[in-house]
Amino acid sequence: MAIYITELSSHNLTFPSPYEAMEDPNGLLAFGGDLSKERIYAAYQQGIFPWYGPGEPILWWSPAPRATFDPATYTPSRSLKKFQKKHNYTVSINQATKQVIQFCGQIRPEEETWLNTDMQNAYIELSKQGDCHSVEVWEEEKLIGGLYGIQVGQLFCGESMFSLQSNASKVALWYFCHHFQKHGGKLIDCQVMNPHLASLGATEQPRDEFFKSLLLLKNQTVNAHCFRKQWLASPLEEHQ
Repeated sequence: MAIYITELSSHNLTFPSPYEAMEDPNGLLAFGGDLSKERIYAAYQQGIFPWYGPGEPILWWSPAPRATFDPATYTPSRSLKKFQKKHNYTVSINQATKQVIQFCGQIRPEEETWLNTDMQNAYIELSKQGDCHSVEVWEEEKLIGGLYGIQVGQLFCGESMFSLQSNASKVALWYFCHHFQKHGGKLIDCQVMNPHLASLGATEQPRDEFFKSLLLLKNQTVNAHCFRKQWLASPLEEHQ
């Protein structure tokens, strides 16, 4: 069966309404355009993101319901707290953004990953203008895990995460939730629910609820210190 979706113009950054997104496949909205940092950031401000596989055109999505974390209520599991007490991974913000993005693209074979070289370069460019940020997890001086995403006001749009050692990405999420909430962050968007996100405590927001949050949060600000290069304090130590 033929699928008819909007082709984006190369001459402007206009997207169709996310309410025009398809139900099957869930969230498919448009194709084409480019991966310029201006277009990608404009997309995130409207609850839209690029995602496409090898041999496909650039596809743009806005699925519903939306998987999200509330950083104010996020609670790590007892086993993760116990693990971190034993291993004492250290966590940073924006110390190795390019490496985090590249690792996220390398964890699957090239023919299977959506985070191809063009996509990686696009997010690296967004990081240079201060819109894309990373969280890094270290074991001594070795980068072993992390996550990255786009900041839209008090909303953080998580894009991908990776782990080279046990629980590294879980520690990244835990520390980031604590840090983001402390500096005024209100919501973390994880796009589409999956068993891993559900196991970490993500919940689903209906389309209307998510866009109400987006419209409220995208014009608000977090503390200026939030995304400066820094090492993050342990949530365990702060609650002792």
